[in-house]
Amino acid sequence: MVPGTGSERLVEGLTRAVGYSPARSQARERAKLAVAISREVGALGTTVAREVGARLGWTVYDHEILEKMARETGHDVAVLEKADERRSSWLSELAEAFAAVPVVSESAYAHHLLEALFSIASRGECVLVGRGAAQILPPASTLRVRLVADLEDRIRVMGERLGLSRDEAARHVDATDRERALFVRRHFQRDPEDLHAYDLVLNTSRLRVADCADLIERALRALERRQAVA
Repeated sequence: MVPGTGSERLVEGLTRAVGYSPARSQARERAKLAVAISREVGALGTTVAREVGARLGWTVYDHEILEKMARETGHDVAVLEKADERRSSWLSELAEAFAAVPVVSESAYAHHLLEALFSIASRGECVLVGRGAAQILPPASTLRVRLVADLEDRIRVMGERLGLSRDEAARHVDATDRERALFVRRHFQRDPEDLHAYDLVLNTSRLRVADCADLIERALRALERRQAVA
């Protein structure tokens, strides 16, 4: 991807490459919606997504996005994980290539990811977690949710989840937040921290998982009602 390319031009070109046209999307938008969840590290994004999916009877795609990409590209999931929501340096890619270690370039990963996201979302009735879905999927057919939480709560969650000390967890949270944001900005020309790009912003330090799921479901039903009279 060429840095500095206009966001509308970039997304239009990429969506055309995967065969997604406004004419075809219009019918989908009136039929079935998808939920896309963007999250800060440690803000319980996957936990909330799975609660929403269980309530709606919808499939949740988190790591499952990588599994779909692996099936369609023939790559091993472990290879895709190296590029997942990360901004890799060309030096590390070059070093791995010379070491005969399987590697997928960041740009190739982003292209395959875009194909997978649009393929999944086009069927509707699904919940997608992270990976730029909330930034690039059509707003008319997507409920876009951002989950945030207090920094100390996020550090605690990741420390418990990964078995890290407080300082190690803090470094992990900071590094992963930055990598995810850089990936979306670089490849999709979107800012995941732009709150105007979301339909709903929820603080999991203030709201329980069940509360977040309730609000997401209510917002989804509101969009469905609006869609019905459009």
